[in-house]
Amino acid sequence: MFSGSIPALVTPFDSDGAFVERAYRDLIEWQIAEGSAALVPCGTTGEAATLTKEEQFAIVRICVDQAAGRVPVIAGAGSNDTRVAAANLHAAREAGADAALMVPPYYNRPSQEGIYRHFAALAADAPLPVVLYNVPARTVTDIQPETLIRVVADFPKVFVAVKDASGVLTRVTQHRAALGADFCQLSGNDDLALSYNAAGGTGCISVSANVAPRLCADFQRACDRSDYVAARDLHDRLFALHTSLFTDASPGPVKYAMTKVRPAFPAGLRLPMTWPSEASRAAVDAGLERAGL
Repeated sequence: MFSGSIPALVTPFDSDGAFVERAYRDLIEWQIAEGSAALVPCGTTGEAATLTKEEQFAIVRICVDQAAGRVPVIAGAGSNDTRVAAANLHAAREAGADAALMVPPYYNRPSQEGIYRHFAALAADAPLPVVLYNVPARTVTDIQPETLIRVVADFPKVFVAVKDASGVLTRVTQHRAALGADFCQLSGNDDLALSYNAAGGTGCISVSANVAPRLCADFQRACDRSDYVAARDLHDRLFALHTSLFTDASPGPVKYAMTKVRPAFPAGLRLPMTWPSEASRAAVDAGLERAGL
């Protein structure tokens, strides 16, 4: 259902932490022009955890308006409260999103049965398709392959894809074996996207695409046509950038990188997120240089 390079969009804030709409619209235009295949507003990289619900879905609405149907919009909508997550799905639909990105409940640390029942409850009244987002490093909750397979098999019209940031590449094959080759699997890790696609993935929901949208799109297109020589060359060129963007708490490094490739971009952060360290900034500079940016 989804493929290619899909940026997890940063949210532009000014120095006082206010959302800067014009910069967001400009970012979206640039992403579409550079070949991004879809857009994810208000995910982890978009600092959704520091947005009010009203802000979050107003930003989704702006993204939908600016994209104007040219690419799909997958709205970040997860919560650790099942009732809130259900309400967020409806808010995403009302904002015009094409799909929602949903993490399993974080902080609560539910069992695998609790994870299943969370998603089953959402499926009962889901107004739009859902991309499951497994990111144990953030949520401390890991959707095990057996649970994901159970969720998708029981509710195939709702749960149409996975963004897998578990870092466990064997899961691509496990999911394919049970759900078929057509189940949409997207990498959640830029640095693993080459191996992930070779195993059967169809794209990446990417942090690096914020600052290198054309290179990330070219990389995904090379994978799509099974040109893994070209894909590997692009991967090698981007690898230092991929790793540098996580040398300090994200999205600090990627916002710093944005100031290098788009100097007018408002790169403020909302506490508790902070500007990256000097060492992190140096790593980002080196990654941008290696990528030719």
